[in-house]
Amino acid sequence: MVLNPAKREKKSQYDQKLCRLLDEYTQVLVVAADNVGSTQMQNIRKGLRGDSIILMGKNTMMKRSIRLHAERTGNDAFKSLLPLLVGNVGFIFTKGDLKEVREEIAKYKVGAPARVGLVAPIDVIVPPGNTGLDPSQTSFFQVLNIPTKINKGTVEIVTAVELIRKGEKVGSSEAALLSKLGIRPFSYGLVVVSVYDNGTVFSPEVLDLTEDDLMEKFRSWLSNVTSLSLAVSFPTLAAAPHMFINAYKTALSLAVATEYTFPQAEKIKEYLKDPTKFAVAVGGDAGAPATSAKEEKAEQSEPAKEEEEESDEDLVAGLFD
Repeated sequence: MVLNPAKREKKSQYDQKLCRLLDEYTQVLVVAADNVGSTQMQNIRKGLRGDSIILMGKNTMMKRSIRLHAERTGNDAFKSLLPLLVGNVGFIFTKGDLKEVREEIAKYKVGAPARVGLVAPIDVIVPPGNTGLDPSQTSFFQVLNIPTKINKGTVEIVTAVELIRKGEKVGSSEAALLSKLGIRPFSYGLVVVSVYDNGTVFSPEVLDLTEDDLMEKFRSWLSNVTSLSLAVSFPTLAAAPHMFINAYKTALSLAVATEYTFPQAEKIKEYLKDPTKFAVAVGGDAGAPATSAKEEKAEQSEPAKEEEEESDEDLVAGLFD
């Protein structure tokens, strides 16, 4: 088949533009454009003008241009875009913040009526209340099994009814009823389905993560690594402090239970032999008034409890005294 020269020129220009954008931009949002009108698309282009460019086209043409450009430049990272070209999709090339660009796109969603044969993107629920329709319109509600009553000469819906479920096709009766009620249940716009950033492709949900979310996940992973390292006795940077502390506790227990000793254990042994020394060290001023016998007895019972409550940081610090 011989291509029209004008069409061949347009394809060549499109190929050059796509290749230029791939070289110039490292961030690409892959967006679905189902049910997006030309006026709506024009408004989105105006809103993104400055640091972002929208490029739509036929999937076969885009795949061919990307594949050939990847081979010419030797950059196989471009090929990760090929599996994403499924359905009515396009590219948004941007140098701005990806999350902000996605939020800007979401501003241009518009309401749309339920058309016959359209697959519902969400559940459609008809709320209870007065419809403003005259009693002759009750046939629509009866066909759809919607409970109604006549109130002051108009039809009133008694309870909320799930008219259409997500994924179901809109029937003629449902579309007619929603039209009569003035309900536009659906909204359409460009929807980000994938994100490409320097050769890496990930889900758009990643853009919703905050620094707090990342820190929480890091703490969770660090805790898991530490627990596993301690369980299998495999030293890691995360488990090393706990291993030192546990080893010090074991050595200290042996020193207390036996004649074996080392400098850091001498002070503990002295406290165990004479608990009043520990009470004086913790209690503070030696010039304070003498306490009662009851208070002195209570203080003597405290060292063992205080020793158990010593933090791991104090034990580690004791290694280097």
